[in-house]
Amino acid sequence: MKNLKRRVIFLVSLVFTGVALMGCTAWSPAPGDDPAEDGAEPRERQASMGARSEVLAAASRLFSTPASEVPWESVRFPGKRTTAFESVQVAGRPALRVRANSSVSILRQRFEPSLASVGRVSLSWRVDGIPQDADLSLSGKADSPVRVVLSFEGDRSRWTPRNHRLSEMSRLVTGEELPYASLVYVWSAKDAPGTVVVNPRTDRIRKVVLDSGVAHLGQWRDHVRDVRADFRLAFGEDPGPLRMVAVMTDTDNTGSQLTAWYGALTLERARD
Repeated sequence: MKNLKRRVIFLVSLVFTGVALMGCTAWSPAPGDDPAEDGAEPRERQASMGARSEVLAAASRLFSTPASEVPWESVRFPGKRTTAFESVQVAGRPALRVRANSSVSILRQRFEPSLASVGRVSLSWRVDGIPQDADLSLSGKADSPVRVVLSFEGDRSRWTPRNHRLSEMSRLVTGEELPYASLVYVWSAKDAPGTVVVNPRTDRIRKVVLDSGVAHLGQWRDHVRDVRADFRLAFGEDPGPLRMVAVMTDTDNTGSQLTAWYGALTLERARD
């Protein structure tokens, strides 16, 4: 039971994105990660809250989805160090920066009701380093400097008993079930662009590698992807309604330090 709980928490940190993607509602910061949780003075607490509000407002301007009225929110996990996002300008571009340090940082937007269908996603990101010895196929090393996570609804009756058990444990631990399937765009330490990597904990999370290695460190990388085509590539079926989108930087498994930037992200409805 303890091992299963650890697996679920690991899943949540990987993708939620709300994020293994999930969508947990309100994790609180671990002690020491936030002044409000560490005996901060009211002025410090107010400044911290103001900075978070500014970042979430910046995310709403920078990230465009069909449900633009739905707010973005930050996600924190117990037992995981969190590094805050910052609103910055980089090479003339507005961006959200995160200075990762053995940490997990996530911003997400949940859709209620879920979006019936999605077509293309345009995204941009930039990193100055790769997590040391990271390997997306190994649960203990599955870090990535940048991720964009898309979580979908679907027919859970098709799941294996193992995935049902994980989802039920997720519900008990976090209050929410695992999404039916999560498609994750990543920058990999070693896998070639176009590679599909199945999450080592559950096959309901699959990653499509867009950038790899150190060749483009310090450069903006812009991508336009057909979400339905990528979902078919990864899962061999059409995607269901979209439940959540998230951006995520994680270096906790490898204990790495790096800086990542997220530029504009646009998610479009499918064109029938």
